[in-house]
Amino acid sequence: MNDSLNIAIAQIAPVWLNKLATIQKIEAAIEEAATQGADLVCFGETLLPGYPFWLESTGGARFNDPEQKQIFAHYLREAVSIENGDLGSICQLAKGHRIAVYLGCAERAGDRGGHTIYCSLLYIDKEGVIQSVHRKLMPTYEERLVWGSGDGHGLQVHSLNNFVVGGLNCWENWMPLARSALYAQGENLHVAVWPGNANNTIDLTRHIALENRMYVLSVSGLMRKDDVDADMPQYSLIMQNASELMGDGGSCIAAPDGSWIVEPIVGREAVVTAAIDMDEVRRERQNFDPSGHYCRPDVFELTVNRQRQTVVKLKD
Repeated sequence: MNDSLNIAIAQIAPVWLNKLATIQKIEAAIEEAATQGADLVCFGETLLPGYPFWLESTGGARFNDPEQKQIFAHYLREAVSIENGDLGSICQLAKGHRIAVYLGCAERAGDRGGHTIYCSLLYIDKEGVIQSVHRKLMPTYEERLVWGSGDGHGLQVHSLNNFVVGGLNCWENWMPLARSALYAQGENLHVAVWPGNANNTIDLTRHIALENRMYVLSVSGLMRKDDVDADMPQYSLIMQNASELMGDGGSCIAAPDGSWIVEPIVGREAVVTAAIDMDEVRRERQNFDPSGHYCRPDVFELTVNRQRQTVVKLKD
């Protein structure tokens, strides 16, 4: 039995809204995690090519505003197209190092016309194959100005050694039914991805670990004022009210008993690897298993629609 697994946090800042340069930085972090012996490396929410931090500081809700249109057009141009092979080099690197990857992307979805961005969390297996693309079910607050609402297609789990790993985007991790959908599929290693704020990870990471008696890896991005390139459209407008630290990180790992394996990492880039043991899950499931002996399916039932939602079904 292969009960051990090495998991890695890659808390890095993007080359903000620059897809090709951010891919290079992601690849360097994968290389570093691989040298540390990681079986799995995880990156923050929409790290590729970056989270829409401009919205709060530029009046993002102004309707039909030419400045907002210009920034969005740039964001859409730099968003990830899976169909066009944008992630090919990352997949090849994962295969070459035999390392699985959870990666947060701003996805320009070809199956929805190609001009709407989704906050997507991708799982790439050790063979370099993209096994799931989970589009965030409900963008949070101002995110709805730039992202579409996803569907349940990506509510999937994946086998990795003797572990079963699943993941959710940001505030989806607050959604009890989304979590339950993964728990019931046997999840015992949960990946929660965030744009970068220790206030989000410091309590919820341990709560989820205790709720399903499993390992929880929260991984955040980092975003500093200096990470905004001067060539960005509306650079002066963005910088005018931007805070010095828009995303402070907060990546961490909790054990099935709620204790810290890696305490929240704040304010710096880091690639950190930790060894986990499946036997720790078994010990904690002895007294509580929310999808097993502590479940009451005769009282509670959850239905999950995992069909990919599309506008048109073409029959040629």
